[in-house]
Amino acid sequence: MKAVTEQWDYLKHLAHGYDRSVVLRELMDTFGDDVWNFAYFITKRSDVADDISQEVFIAAYNGLYDFRGNSSVKGWLLTITRNKALHYLQSAFIRKVTLTDKWMGGTAPAAEQVVMDRLANVTVWNAVMQLPRKYREVLVLDYHYGLKHKEIASLLKVSEGTVKSRSHRAKKYMSGILSREEV
Repeated sequence: MKAVTEQWDYLKHLAHGYDRSVVLRELMDTFGDDVWNFAYFITKRSDVADDISQEVFIAAYNGLYDFRGNSSVKGWLLTITRNKALHYLQSAFIRKVTLTDKWMGGTAPAAEQVVMDRLANVTVWNAVMQLPRKYREVLVLDYHYGLKHKEIASLLKVSEGTVKSRSHRAKKYMSGILSREEV
């Protein structure tokens, strides 16, 4: 993990005039899947994850010179992703469309299946997707992205104790969900 951090340490020292498109391509190649997956975990919609991913990298491109290394590059990108995803979920448009989707029969189930096919254990990830968002976020950031509790707390703007508590509760919920599915 340290080598990855050092690899991206140069972002703190980008000078104006440096070709940001080269850096953007590297960011997209390295973190594109992480950004898309996290957007999907929050919104549960692949089409929205596509849009949010694009918005995240546009924001990163525009903010490259402002990056000061207060968090890892991955943490920075996932913070942007979370903010954009939450903004999407809070918008009046999405509430109306989601209600309409449920009433009209929802989106094609194949969208979720495409994502789950990428993951090694479909049963576990289905259980994760059943969790309330605040628990799902902590589990995904911890176990899938490997962020430390301190960085998760910073990203979610909560205390480290809250992260630990949510992690504990998420594991408890997961245990219950998985034991029900085994029956």
